[in-house]
Amino acid sequence: MTTTITLNGKKLEIKADPDTPLLWVIRDEVGLSGTKFSCGAGLCGACTVHLDGEAVRSCITPLASAAGKKITTIEGLSLNGEHPVQKAWVALEVAQCGYCQSGQIMSAAALLAHNSHPTDADIDAAMSGNLCRCGTYNRIRAAIHHAAQKA
Repeated sequence: MTTTITLNGKKLEIKADPDTPLLWVIRDEVGLSGTKFSCGAGLCGACTVHLDGEAVRSCITPLASAAGKKITTIEGLSLNGEHPVQKAWVALEVAQCGYCQSGQIMSAAALLAHNSHPTDADIDAAMSGNLCRCGTYNRIRAAIHHAAQKA
């Protein structure tokens, strides 16, 4: 079966089972590796992408749910790392091991797209499903505030 999606601005015809998790389509069918596999159950946030502007867990989102929709991965957020969230991540040296960071950035970008001046409580609520084994939560929150001021 063929499913039409728009991934990072490009319309694609994907030949895969409609129940295939979007994560595997992005990584295995399209070849983009920025979206990470971690828990496989939608609990950690490492696989977060935008689906029509909303942050979703691609490991539990079936390809059929993305049909005809716009998908943005970390690779599509900006061409050269110029998105305000990406710049804030670098400026505040958020990442340690970095594994969860693409998902963290995608969740933060979705938050700021809907709420340009979030409070700490707003940030905590929006980011609560993103786990960081290195514990950079304070730097993540600071970077989101930093990005909000620059956007």
